[in-house]
Amino acid sequence: MSFDQARVYAATVLPSEVSGEDSRLELEESFHDFILEFRIENDFIYRDQLRENILIKKYCLSVDVGHLISYNEELAHRLSNEPAELLPLFESAARDVGRRLIFSGKKKNSTDDEEKQQEDELRRKVPYCQIILHSNSNMLPIRDLGATHISKLVRIPGIVIGASTLSSKATLLHLMCRSCQHIKKLYIGGGFAGVQMPHECDGPESADGTPKNCGRDPFIIVHEKCVFVDQQVLKLQEAPDMVPVGELPRHIILSADRYLTNKVVPGSRCTIMGIYSIYQSKAATRGTGKAVAIRNPYIRVVGIQVELDHNHEASMSFTDEEEEEFLALSRHPRLHEIFSNSIAPSIFGNVDIKKAIACLLMGGSKKLLPDGMRLRGDINVLLLGDPGTAKSQLLKFVEKVSPIAIYTSGKGSSAAGLTASVQRDSTTRDFYLEGGAMVLADGGVVCIDEFDKMRDEDRVAIHEAMEQQTISIAKAGITTILNSRTSVLAAANPVFGRYDDMKTPGENIDFQTTILSRFDMIFIVKDDHNEGRDQSVAKHVMNIHMNQSTVATEEQAGEIPIEKMRRYISYCKSRCAPRLSSEAAEKLSSHFVGIRKQVQQVEKDANERSSIPITVRQLEAIIRITESLAKLELSPIAREEHVDEAIRLFLASTMDAVGQGAGSRQELVDEVNKIEAELKRRLPIGWSTSYQTLIREFVTGKGYTQHALDRALMILERRDTIQFRHQRSNVYRTGI
Repeated sequence: MSFDQARVYAATVLPSEVSGEDSRLELEESFHDFILEFRIENDFIYRDQLRENILIKKYCLSVDVGHLISYNEELAHRLSNEPAELLPLFESAARDVGRRLIFSGKKKNSTDDEEKQQEDELRRKVPYCQIILHSNSNMLPIRDLGATHISKLVRIPGIVIGASTLSSKATLLHLMCRSCQHIKKLYIGGGFAGVQMPHECDGPESADGTPKNCGRDPFIIVHEKCVFVDQQVLKLQEAPDMVPVGELPRHIILSADRYLTNKVVPGSRCTIMGIYSIYQSKAATRGTGKAVAIRNPYIRVVGIQVELDHNHEASMSFTDEEEEEFLALSRHPRLHEIFSNSIAPSIFGNVDIKKAIACLLMGGSKKLLPDGMRLRGDINVLLLGDPGTAKSQLLKFVEKVSPIAIYTSGKGSSAAGLTASVQRDSTTRDFYLEGGAMVLADGGVVCIDEFDKMRDEDRVAIHEAMEQQTISIAKAGITTILNSRTSVLAAANPVFGRYDDMKTPGENIDFQTTILSRFDMIFIVKDDHNEGRDQSVAKHVMNIHMNQSTVATEEQAGEIPIEKMRRYISYCKSRCAPRLSSEAAEKLSSHFVGIRKQVQQVEKDANERSSIPITVRQLEAIIRITESLAKLELSPIAREEHVDEAIRLFLASTMDAVGQGAGSRQELVDEVNKIEAELKRRLPIGWSTSYQTLIREFVTGKGYTQHALDRALMILERRDTIQFRHQRSNVYRTGI
C-alpha cells in the first residue's frame, strides 16, 4: 500500500489506546443517541429540529453544548478538546439520523447488496448536516489565546471589522490520471486546510502485467465532479472596552463556511465559537528558505452568536438584587439631579451640560414607521466654548461611563477612519470592508474632541451617520449600507479660540448649517470673569489636589459609582422605550410654534438668517430629550413634567446659542441702519465712488466701525441697491 496518499496515518503507541476505528464507531453511535434521545420535558428538541430543517432543505443542526454536557459529560469534554476529530463524526451521525427520520423503514446496518445500494442513494439525497454549536461557557479574550488552546474549542467575543465576499472551497476533489484515466477522490478538511496532490498514480496494473509508468504528478482535477461549499473569511477585533490603555486592539482571522456565512456585517458585535487552528501563510514560504515550523493562527467558526440589535446591553444579564436596586433608584424623586451630579463630579458647575449628557447616555426611543422609515432615538450634543472649560474631561468621562464608547480627536480622524474603509487583502487581493469608529460604536457613543479642527470633507462624511444612522459605501465594486446607531458628543472651540460676544453666533461658529441642525443640543460654554464663581472653582480645584478623600466624602455623598451608572444605563436601555402622552404631545407642539416665532423675531432684528437653524429636527430633538428623561425614571409614558424639563434644557442650550450677543448685535443693527441711510443720501442713483473714500468718510471721519460699514454695503448689495465694480474697489448706486 502506498503511503504517498493524502491521508493521516496513526499507529497505536500506548497500551491503553483504543483501536481508532472502533472508537470512531462508538463516538458516532453516542452522538446518534444524543440527537434521538435528548429531551426536555417530553420534547425531543434535536430530533424535531433536524427533521424540520431537512424538510425545508436546510441541512444544519444547532446544538447547545450545555445540553450535551448534561447528557454525556465525557463526550462533551472530548468534543471540547478534540473538536476537529469529533465534529465530522457528529455531522455524519446527524446525516444518518436525518436519513432515518425522513426515509423511515430502512435499516441502518444492512448487509444485503440491494439495500446497501438504496442506502447509498439515500445518503446522497441527505448530505452532511452542519453542526452549529452555541454555549454559555466563559469567554476568552483574543489576547489570551495561546499555544495551549490550539485545536481546542474556544469562545471569544469581539467586533467584526472585515468580511470578505463568498468563495467556493472544495471539500471533495475528483482527480483523474491523464495517462491511464484512473479516478481518485481526495477529501479536504475545513478552514484553511490545504491538500497535497499525490505525485504517483496508484491505479491498477494493466491486464498484460506490464509495469505502469504514468510519470510524475499525473493527476488533473475534474472540477465538474468536485464538491464545493461556501466559505467566507472574517476579521474579528477586540471590543474597544476590552483593550488595555496604551495597547493596540488585537484581531484574528475567522473562517466560516456553509450556513455560517453572511451571518454578520462589519460593525456587528458577536461571540464566536470555533476551533483555534493554525495555517501556513503563502508569504512565509516565499523567498529562499521555507519557514516550516512557523504558523499563523486562525479560528474555524462552528457557531456565531450575534448580540441582539447589535447592542452590548441586550446581552447583559442582571441579578434579582440588581433589578430591585435599580427599581428603587428609579423611584427616587431627585434622580435626574443625582444622576447628573454623578457625571464627572470632579468638574465644578456645568449643571445643564451634565443633565444633557445624562439624556445623551440614556437616549430616546427608536421608532420604525409602517412605511419602513426609521426615526433615530440617539441624542447628539455639541459643546462649543472657550479653552479651559473642561470639555475634553467631560468627553473622557462619558467614554468611561457609557457601556459602548469610542473617543477620537478631530485632528487625527479621517473620513474613512470615522465611517468605513475599503481594504485589499494582501493574499487574495480581494477588496473587503473595514468599519470605522462610528460603525464600531454601534449602540453606544462616539466622543469627538477638537471637532472644529476636522477638515470639511471629513466632517461631511458623518452627516448621514448622524441623522439616518447608516453609512453608505460605494467603492471598488462594493455597494453596501452599514449601521451606525450612535450618539455623537462633540467638543469644539470657536473660530477665534475664544467666544467673541461682539460677533454673531454665525461668525463665532465656523460650521455649516447642515451639521449644526443635526445636533439636538448646542451648548456655548463661556469662561466668564466672575469673582464669586472664580473663588468657588479655585477652592474646588485646591481640594481635589490637596485631599481627594475629603472631597469624595463631602461632595460625592449620595452619588452613583461609575460601574453602577454603567449597569443602570444598560438596564434602562434594554428594559424601557417610553412614548409621549397626549397631554405632553400637545404641550410640546404649542411650545415649538412659540420657539419658531422667537427665532423669526431674532432673525428680523438682526437682518440675517440664524446660523443655528430651528427646524422640525429640533422638534424631534425635544421629543427625544423628553423620552430620555422618562427612560431615566423607567417610566413607559413621558409626562408633562418631562416635557417641561426637556424644553428648559433646549432653551438653555440651542435657543441660548441662537440669541447669543443679542444686546451687542442690537447696537450693531442700529449702527448699520444709520450708515445705510447716510449712504443713500451720499450716493444718488447712477453715481459711483471708491470703497477707500467711503472708509475715510464713515470710519475715519464719522467714527463708525469698518465692520458696520461692510455689513451695510453687503445688505445694500443683496437688495440690488448698489453694485461692486473693479474687484470691489468701486461702489455704484443702481436703484432705491
